[in-house]
Amino acid sequence: MKSMTGFGKAIQESENYQIEVEMKSVNHRFLDIQLRHPRQLNVYEQAIRQTIKEILQRGRIEVYLTLKEKGDSNKEVVVHWELMQQLITDLQTEVEARFNAELAPAAIVERLTSNEDFIEIREKQSEDTSLEQAVLSAVKQAAEANDASRQKEGAGIQQILEENRIALQQKITELSSFVELYEADYRERFEKKLTDWLGGEVDQERLLTEMAILLERGDIHEELDRMGIHLHAMKELLQSEKTVGRELDFLIQEMNREVNTIGSKSSPIEIKNAVVQMKSIIEKIREQVQNVE
Repeated sequence: MKSMTGFGKAIQESENYQIEVEMKSVNHRFLDIQLRHPRQLNVYEQAIRQTIKEILQRGRIEVYLTLKEKGDSNKEVVVHWELMQQLITDLQTEVEARFNAELAPAAIVERLTSNEDFIEIREKQSEDTSLEQAVLSAVKQAAEANDASRQKEGAGIQQILEENRIALQQKITELSSFVELYEADYRERFEKKLTDWLGGEVDQERLLTEMAILLERGDIHEELDRMGIHLHAMKELLQSEKTVGRELDFLIQEMNREVNTIGSKSSPIEIKNAVVQMKSIIEKIREQVQNVE
């Protein structure tokens, strides 16, 4: 069993970049992958999503990819020589005409080198052929680390669910025993009360018919049997290797429906109390199931 809450991190390197991936996940009805990455990685987005889908099946996955340049090997200096030459010539001509003096080109160049209009540093247009492989490798490692943390938390959830399943099974067993005793006692008290009211003139066939009708109205054996079936199915799901979150969620809804029916059909205070306790246990199970993958 896996939780849907997890965290994973990985770092890989390509020819020109260091790629860092952080991946955190929380519970969600479906698989919802949210990517945050530089525009250089837009071309790999579909492959990144596919890599994650192969490892994680459910939850809201937030993925942060960061690129760090390895030195300045992928940068180049671009000098706009024609603009610089034109400016130097124009300045020399203007200074000589206005001030009858010469302006040294070196002094002009020293000022111009700090101006981005004449000198700029930009990314080389060369392709990093190892970038895709490094990115997908980092994403896979982060997803596997996230999956490992989900498995660790899932083991804790599995134990809690099993403890609550056993507690609910005990309540069903106790309730089944009580119902058998209650029906026998109810039958005896019903027959005695009618005898007291009617004296010795009691139609046994009519008595049994009326008693059967009353008992059938409050009969919860069918609901108890279905609860037993649901609990057995829950036990099998807890031992399953596949993702079981949605099946468990549906199963809990069915259990809650059966318990509500038991409460509505029963009048003894003992059964009402048992229903309250069972609903409390089912709610604890439901809260845990919401985070199961």
